[in-house]
Amino acid sequence: MATQVTATATTTAAANAQRSFSFLRFAIGLQTLTIFVQAVSAGLLLTSSYGETLHGVGARVMYAAAMLYVLAAVLAWKPGGGSARPVRHASGFLVLASVQVVLGIAHVPAVHLPLGVLMFGLSVLALARR
Repeated sequence: MATQVTATATTTAAANAQRSFSFLRFAIGLQTLTIFVQAVSAGLLLTSSYGETLHGVGARVMYAAAMLYVLAAVLAWKPGGGSARPVRHASGFLVLASVQVVLGIAHVPAVHLPLGVLMFGLSVLALARR
């Protein structure tokens, strides 16, 4: 009886951990996609009248995706008590996203554009590691 309860608890814990990591992978994928869309809308910003609106809306969506990444990392870490490294990565990425928003509002493209490229690369790397 005790073996059966232990086996059931282990199976349930493994299923919960798998769901948490799936949600984390989804959040990183969404973040990566939104950053890519931001690169496309930056090109539209230079060539069309609606590019500025699209880039502004995309910035808000990208920031929300970065916050979702932090939430997913915390949810993946907390129940299993594993490494807090994904939470640190997600929090660092949220800081980069905050700096990116401030630089965009301040119209500092000399730093805003390279930071966007760096963020896209880091997001792809995080996605590949999950």
